[in-house]
Amino acid sequence: MTILEKITAYKRKEVLARKEAIPVTLLESFEHFSRETVSMSRSIANSETGIIAEHKRRSPSKKVINDTTELPDIVKGYEMAGASAISVLTDTKFFGGSLDDLLLARHTTSLPLLRKEFIVDPYQIFEAKAFGGDAILLIAACLDADELTEFASQAKTLGLEVLLEVHNMEELQKSMIPEVDMIGVNNRNLKTFEVSTEVSKSLSEHIPDDIVKISESGISAVDTIKELQKYGYQGFLIGENFMRSENPADAARTFIQKI
Repeated sequence: MTILEKITAYKRKEVLARKEAIPVTLLESFEHFSRETVSMSRSIANSETGIIAEHKRRSPSKKVINDTTELPDIVKGYEMAGASAISVLTDTKFFGGSLDDLLLARHTTSLPLLRKEFIVDPYQIFEAKAFGGDAILLIAACLDADELTEFASQAKTLGLEVLLEVHNMEELQKSMIPEVDMIGVNNRNLKTFEVSTEVSKSLSEHIPDDIVKISESGISAVDTIKELQKYGYQGFLIGENFMRSENPADAARTFIQKI
């Protein structure tokens, strides 16, 4: 099994347990469920830099990245540094995150929040809304065309935006649905974990102009962003480059000032 297959298999079991513990009817009573969400796509499109700064404690490939810096300090620092949105990893087993991280981020910043998660069930979309998210991530490699349509439609019903992540042309072609607000091209090969921004460049011309283009993974230099902007990319998701620093907020501020 690939790491993605392992994650999604575990996630399906996890979601079943969460459904029993906290039913949707209870999620709908949470404070943030009735909150009016903030548009992540507009925030990125109107930003001079388009930086989506990510809170990420660890990953399957890099193990521990940063598990010492407090989340509120990072999130507030990202906002003050000029980020246009914040991505919060909520997977516990593989990335060390949680829904409590999303909730804490919501109480720390007014920036739009992306729930970064391996979504395999509509229940997780209700969770995203209940815990203060503004947008969800749908990974084309994890879902078939019918699931993408169903999940994206559910998100829109709840007032959430959709960032759809693709890795290649095949995934992009099955992802062309009207409910998508943003398409993120992941520059990391899921099989080899090699990273190349050539993936973003090659797919750029096939993404409709009315969808916000986001490049993900392997972005650690300002020159890379300036190059990708020539291909129409407005958003740039950066996690490890900031989180590897002893002070992620300072790293983000220095990086954004250079753009």
